[in-house]
Formats: sequence, structure tokens, C-alpha cells
Amino acid sequence: MRQRVLFLVLVLLAAVSAAIAAALVARSDRNTQRLGGLTEVQIGGPLNLVHHTGRRFADSELAGKYRLIYFGYTYCPDICPLGLLTMSEALDRLPPPAAQKIQPIFVTVDPERDTPEVLAAYVASFHPRLIGLTGTIEEIEAVKRAYRVFARKSEEKRGEDYLVDHSTFTYLMGPDGRYLAHFGHGTTPEQMAERLVRLVGGT
Repeated sequence: MRQRVLFLVLVLLAAVSAAIAAALVARSDRNTQRLGGLTEVQIGGPLNLVHHTGRRFADSELAGKYRLIYFGYTYCPDICPLGLLTMSEALDRLPPPAAQKIQPIFVTVDPERDTPEVLAAYVASFHPRLIGLTGTIEEIEAVKRAYRVFARKSEEKRGEDYLVDHSTFTYLMGPDGRYLAHFGHGTTPEQMAERLVRLVGGT
């Protein structure tokens, strides 16, 4: 009798566990679909800002080009230089026809200090086709919202300078401005180049 009761209890527990697992999987699938929809629809927007040469930059200038976009700031001590070096080396590893399809872009999240003159000196240290974009605080905030970029001044200071905590993704946007992929901070130039070839094409 006890064995039969124990058996029934085990069967009941197994059924409950299976039901819970099924519910969790279903919820996970719904969340994945929802996040996928957000990623597809809501990341990206116009980049009508100020070019590092001082002129206004129109988003229409990117027509027909893939955009490889990194958000950072010129006073960043290490993360931003590494991100831009990774981008530059990845582009150099691509077949020339593929590389020419892609416009590398650096958008500052610190427009108060990153003037066009500062950006011009900074981007010259990286890829020769890299352009730097800045703007008013309001313009940069709008672009940050469009690309889901986190950035805020840190309480940590180095002398009179301040740091900016910010996200470190590099975004690949299609010729139509739509989000295609992103690369995390730990991505190597080899990994980025390999994926770019698959997404953009080698010729």
C-alpha cells in the first residue's frame, strides 16, 4: 500500500514538474520573440549630426552604404580606443570590395567636450575612412535613444576630467538604415571580419 502511494506521489510530482517546465519554455519563447521584434524594429535612426570637419552631416550621405557604428568619447582611456582599433583592423581584413560597402562611424556620447576639432584629431588615429559625429546635447540624446545606447557621466574623476560610463556595442546597420547585427566589446578583429563578410558579402 505504501509503495503504491509513493508511486502515485512520484507520478504526480513528475506531471507537475513537466507542466512547470512547459510553461517556462513557452514564456521564454514569447520573450525571445518579443525581444527579436524590438531589435528588428526599434534599433537605429537618422544620424543628422555634425561631421568632424565642422559641416552638417546628412544621413542621406550614407545611402547605399552599410554603417558600422561605435558610440564612445575621445577622453575614454581604454575601451573606446580598443573598440575603434577592432573595427579598423576588421575592415582592413575584408576584401576591398566588401570593405568599400561599409562606412565606419564614431558617434560621441560626450558632445560637451568632443567638438569637431577634437573629433578630427581623434579619428585620424584609426581607420582612414572613419568619420566622427557630434552635435548638440539634445541631438546626441535623441540618437542615443534611437540606438538604445546607455551613457552617463561617472562620479569618478581624474583631476578635472570626468569619465563617461557607456555601452560598448558596435552596430552594423544595413544600407536602408535597419539594424543587422551588433558586436560586443570582447569581439576580436578576426571574428568581426568573418561575420561582416557573411552579412555584407565578400565581393
